[in-house]
Amino acid sequence: MQKPVYKRIILKISGEALAGDKSYGIDPDTLNSISYQIKEITDYGVEVAVVVGGGNIWRGRSASDMDRATADYMGMLATVINSLALQDALEKRNVPTRVQTAIEMRQIAEPYIRRRAIRHLEKGRVVIFAGGTGNPFFSTDTAAALRAAEIDAEVILLAKRVDGVYDSDPEKNPGAKKFTDLNYIEVLNKGLGVMDSTATSLCMDNKIPLIVFGINVKGNIKRVVMGDKIGTFVKGESK
Repeated sequence: MQKPVYKRIILKISGEALAGDKSYGIDPDTLNSISYQIKEITDYGVEVAVVVGGGNIWRGRSASDMDRATADYMGMLATVINSLALQDALEKRNVPTRVQTAIEMRQIAEPYIRRRAIRHLEKGRVVIFAGGTGNPFFSTDTAAALRAAEIDAEVILLAKRVDGVYDSDPEKNPGAKKFTDLNYIEVLNKGLGVMDSTATSLCMDNKIPLIVFGINVKGNIKRVVMGDKIGTFVKGESK
């Protein structure tokens, strides 16, 4: 039987990916597809932690006339909505799931506790980290990098609507060039926008590899976990 090349992963799902072909909200078909793909890899014994963005509901950067901290806190709440939706979809597939929030809201989720999160993973539960880092001015990309370092994840899988890292926006430029391999120094120097600079530096400092791939192709999460070369592989250390 084929074996996964990673034992413990962080899966970072952008809010925009959850919207599917829509510009806003949660697309049920996309949500069901993602939950099915997560179940596929948990069936192989992979320990899965998930960080979900909130851009399908609220983007703090677009609220130009609003206090930045307030806008960011609103974005954190959007990630909680997405996390609860994903938890529901997973549990309908009999995948035990826990949501942990960086901002306490005990009636609906556990507070983030590192040791408890690791214990859940060891017991085969999917853990969804919601609320970003709990601090304004930090993105969910940074939350993914931080949680990956805290739980000793072997890799961050960055699931997006596009199928890798390009030198320009492929949705706007049909001639955009796709990268198959990069290192974090190249990402920073070229301003490729894979993650924000804080998240990129955190991954680089902790030598955490990153794989950027398209979430819209069914089975891609399993393919990445099994070691198939899809998307763009970003090395956790410079050359």
